[in-house]
Amino acid sequence: MGSFSLRDPDFIRVCYLVASILFILGIRQLSHPRTARTGNLTAALGMAIAVAATLLDSEIDNYLWIVIGIAIGTAIGVVSARAVKMTAMPQMVALFNGVGGGAVALVALSEYHEGIKALSDIPMDILVPVVVSCVIGAISFSGSLIAFGKLQELITGRPIVFPGQQVVNSALAAGILFLVVYLMAGPESQPLFELMLAGALVFGVLLIIPIGGADMPVVISMLNAFTGLSAAAAGFALDNTALIIAGSLVGSSGTLLTVLMGRAMNRSLANVLFGAFGSHVAGPAAASAEGKTYRQATVTDVATMLAYADKVIVVPGYGLAVAQAQHAVRELADILETKGVDVSYAIHPVAGRMPGHMNVLLAEADVPYPQLKEMDEINPEFSQTDVALVIGANDVTNPAAREDKASPIYGMPILEVDKAQNVVVLKRSMNPGFAGIDNHLYYEPQTVMLFGDAKDSVTKLVQETKTA
Repeated sequence: MGSFSLRDPDFIRVCYLVASILFILGIRQLSHPRTARTGNLTAALGMAIAVAATLLDSEIDNYLWIVIGIAIGTAIGVVSARAVKMTAMPQMVALFNGVGGGAVALVALSEYHEGIKALSDIPMDILVPVVVSCVIGAISFSGSLIAFGKLQELITGRPIVFPGQQVVNSALAAGILFLVVYLMAGPESQPLFELMLAGALVFGVLLIIPIGGADMPVVISMLNAFTGLSAAAAGFALDNTALIIAGSLVGSSGTLLTVLMGRAMNRSLANVLFGAFGSHVAGPAAASAEGKTYRQATVTDVATMLAYADKVIVVPGYGLAVAQAQHAVRELADILETKGVDVSYAIHPVAGRMPGHMNVLLAEADVPYPQLKEMDEINPEFSQTDVALVIGANDVTNPAAREDKASPIYGMPILEVDKAQNVVVLKRSMNPGFAGIDNHLYYEPQTVMLFGDAKDSVTKLVQETKTA
């Protein structure tokens, strides 16, 4: 009987199998807030096993630079994750996703360079995934950086367009595709490979800049799918089973999420990928508030309205995240429940700046998960609701999506807040939301506006509601 070795191929394969199972279990646990934390730890354990197995499977004589890289990356990751505010979580996700795509592109570049040095003719089963992972990873990297810039407001969140943009994008895409085919069919060429990489980086920028900030949830999930697909392709190039499975899981789940987000915004997957969505600007019928009037309420008025209601639905949006008002909202809900009020939360699939943004915020405030209701479940309840409390949600509550064919968001499924008997909107001002579209809801006869910082307004409502 031979002695056991950590570098034994069978042991490495078992490690990859265990890691893959942990990845799948982790994703499964992420589907519910109660198990999400465990799911993160489960997937992280799987990745640790996969990394260790990969290092054991490689012929590495000096681990110094690898240890240094792991130490630097761990330090940056831990500090960034702990320092980031919940309002900045979408841009953190976009940035981390971009780093993943960039890493895959660099690995592909390195593999191609080493392949040219070692072989006169790179085998097709290596060449194809190297080229594919390089292109998709580069697009994901530069596109994610643009998404980060828009979310962080380093660049404008409005669509950036220029004359002939579609022609330029099409020509650039055709040039990249030509280089992909040429490199696969023709002789190896490091300069052409680098040119292809540069073209993909530019294309990633041009792909995302014409997309409005309000469409970032779709963009983030789409780029996440791109990163997963590039990682899976890199796994084939490196003959790494764990990377293939992990990339496939990320790519497939990201694609599914993109489809779901697209449906939530009334967009097809083809439109998401090729339609330069978000490049429309609001027309006069959608953007103008001239001639319209709105009603303004005081904190006392709203507190009395809430305290004497039988059913209240809270509609959270990005304004709640900016103000960090989730804990105050939970406190207000607790007070209302002691008064016998039925309180629930209406969650639109694309509320906030990334998929699940509102769920994460409210879970942080320990809001009971059964009270969080998705759009299809909650919409029939608005007609039996005494008060709908809208906190910073603009575009996802806009009746123009249902009524105004001139609106850029016409056809988008919305939370039917306007069907409630009374609507209270907490907002800083009458300025339009992130999409730059005026909300018809604000001028409905049953709607009142409570202006001010959301956290400050809710805190005052808490005090007033106690004595109402």
